[in-house]
Amino acid sequence: MTRRTTTVVFTITTTTVLLGGFALGWWAGGHETVAEAAAARLPDSVPDFFRRGGKHLAHFACDPDRWKNREMNFLRRAEEANHFVDQEDLDGKELPATNRYDAMKMVYTDLKKDPHKIGLLPYAIMENYEKLVVGFYDYRKAPENAAIPMKCLVHGGTLAHYTGDAAMPLHTTRDYDGRIQPDGSVKQKGIHAKLDGFPEKHGIRPEEVSRGLEAKRIDDVWAHVSKFLDESHSHIPKCYELDAAGAFEKPTEESRAFVLARVRAGAQLTLDLWYTAWLRSEKLPAHW
Repeated sequence: MTRRTTTVVFTITTTTVLLGGFALGWWAGGHETVAEAAAARLPDSVPDFFRRGGKHLAHFACDPDRWKNREMNFLRRAEEANHFVDQEDLDGKELPATNRYDAMKMVYTDLKKDPHKIGLLPYAIMENYEKLVVGFYDYRKAPENAAIPMKCLVHGGTLAHYTGDAAMPLHTTRDYDGRIQPDGSVKQKGIHAKLDGFPEKHGIRPEEVSRGLEAKRIDDVWAHVSKFLDESHSHIPKCYELDAAGAFEKPTEESRAFVLARVRAGAQLTLDLWYTAWLRSEKLPAHW
């Protein structure tokens, strides 16, 4: 079985909860922290409803994991590949800067692999970024329409989930939950849940994450997201090193600084994409 169908067991406080489905990007608290931290640093040029919407954005940032509920057979299968991209399985090829269907065709045809097992995370980011651009455009045209802020917050929160996933290094590798050994055993199995739960369990809060972040306009969003994923992937060895030392279960100064930096990276990417979506919406052509 792959990570997408394996049952994940982890502990929240004193209760052991069995979750059917897939590896999470961060526990809910981590995704909420990314979204709230980003919202706190939005510049005044972004609409007030969005800058003040941190709690709403935080709630919506957890929806993509809710969509993986084991009873949601259609939705779960459509959603599962949106949360990761296994960089090694691309065999050095670059994903196309067009859309997920071109990517799926390339993976099937050129790599002879299943794109849903490699993952489609960068496309989930791009699609939800563009949904937010469209929502912000509508707000510029009809700011009195009460429905529009609601959909902007939904799109912005959904986007924050995937940017948070991108910052979690284990969502960029096939070694997402241990490394397969020559004898078929898995070394360091369970690493994913330890890193997932770290922000929530060890007190990484939005106020700390947001400190010093500043919104920046992104000129080429696809290139920026691709570079971000490559950078996130470069931290895989450090994840395994810290786990081997037991530093995710019993935090050290180094492990806490490492996880905080990854959460801050996710918040920065979220902040920059939200801000860029607002700026881009100003010159978006009419829908029809």
